[in-house]
Amino acid sequence: MTAEEKKDKTQPAAEARPPRLVAVIDIGSTGVRLSIAEIDESGGVRELEFLQQAVSLGRDVFVRGTIEKATIEECVSALQSFRRVLEEYHITRDSQVRAVATSAVREAANQDAFADRIYMATGIQVEPIEEADVTRLTYLSVRAALRADPALAQADALVTEVGGGSTELLLLREGNVVFSQTYRLGSFRMREMLEVFSAPVTRHRRIMETNINRTIEQIQHGLALGKSANMIALGGDVRFAAARLLPGQTHPVRLPLPALSRFADEVLALPVNDIVRKHHMPFPEAETLGPALLIYVRLARAFGLRHIVVTDATMRHGLLTEMAARGVWSGDFAAQIIRSARELARKYAADEKHIEHVAELCGKLFQALADQHRLPPRFGLILRVAALLHDIGQFVSPRSHHKHSLYLIQNSELFGLGRHDHLLAALVARYHRRASPKPTHEGYPALDRDSRLAVMKLAAILRVAEALDRSHSQQVRDIRFIQEPERLVIEVARVADLSLEQLALQQKGSLFEDVYGMDVVLRKRRSRRG
Repeated sequence: MTAEEKKDKTQPAAEARPPRLVAVIDIGSTGVRLSIAEIDESGGVRELEFLQQAVSLGRDVFVRGTIEKATIEECVSALQSFRRVLEEYHITRDSQVRAVATSAVREAANQDAFADRIYMATGIQVEPIEEADVTRLTYLSVRAALRADPALAQADALVTEVGGGSTELLLLREGNVVFSQTYRLGSFRMREMLEVFSAPVTRHRRIMETNINRTIEQIQHGLALGKSANMIALGGDVRFAAARLLPGQTHPVRLPLPALSRFADEVLALPVNDIVRKHHMPFPEAETLGPALLIYVRLARAFGLRHIVVTDATMRHGLLTEMAARGVWSGDFAAQIIRSARELARKYAADEKHIEHVAELCGKLFQALADQHRLPPRFGLILRVAALLHDIGQFVSPRSHHKHSLYLIQNSELFGLGRHDHLLAALVARYHRRASPKPTHEGYPALDRDSRLAVMKLAAILRVAEALDRSHSQQVRDIRFIQEPERLVIEVARVADLSLEQLALQQKGSLFEDVYGMDVVLRKRRSRRG
């Protein structure tokens, strides 16, 4: 036995770290839900406990526009009981808990007062999440189910979740996101609409179907499913129906559409109080059951589907997945964001070779300047999105096309980017030419100081990268960066003439100099002689 082997045998084996305990709280239209889970070293998630309490937030918001005081106190009571459970699990740090609220709180006129009251009473910070965040979490939650079932992964998958205030749609083709949209079609919203207009009970079904069909026409206009497509349904209402119709089966289950349609008819024919008694469910959930199932049925019929795939995936699973990754976008998720940006660039006939090359150069510059910009990795992705979209304003007009790019990006769907990151990408693209950021420019003054600095840092990099492909010939490829005290030298090999790029750098390099305190110098790499 060698000395090294003896040394290895005497050293104790490294002990595995204990799982990290975390919790997510989901405040929805019909109730408050808590999931407690442990995350192991490899990022695996195991749910330990699930609790829920019914609260009629949707009834308040979708009728009156605000959350009533009594409802707020119901939420406080529920969250105080959740807080006690968290303390039993020794989940006490803010970093261990994420609490989000969906459309009911997001649309409430007094959402800030609601969040403040919750925080004062429980110490829990509630975050009203945007539609783009919900779509991202939906994708993360269903991804595992697709990987586990090759048949689902290979066909078109229309991921659908009918909530109290809205319906989320996500079309996956071979696992890639090709469409995402949120529609103001929700089970609670429809139920309250009937009460507001005092429609007679005999007309309720017809009014709901008319409203549903109007939205489905919009969906069909922008969405086409391939052959053998599946509709993957998320949401508590459809899971409840699956449990009643196919008891004992494990998820995912294939729920025949005729059976679901008959069950929806039975529920819709009953008064809400009878639904509560018959199915032993809380009143807020009983209110939404019939309208939600009707939406699922009508949507599946519109696309000619014979069954609905029901999974146990929830937005809470997506939140836990994000917490396991510690907020870092995975390579797979980042690829979906880039794919969405590329689709948008194609829509507006951008020069694909140019934008791809500029995006690649941006990535190299972002990495080379890591010590200077000190931005987290996700900003590198925002920069790449901006690079792919910086020229789409040319579709409107070559004149002031940077401003047109800002407008088009701001008013287009980009999968995976929340409102804030979406705005950052749009502003970085806007500043790829002409004026530097100013307080009078649209969108820029609304940012906090750190975000304004991030826009300047990223825009300065984009300007340099865009200048390096001024000729749109992609000739600047083999590059090397040399950082000197007062300048960044970019050396390029195997290029005969750099005069056009050097001139472009002189014109565009001022923002880089202002932000990073360095000149940018472009030169040919000297060949070595033997």
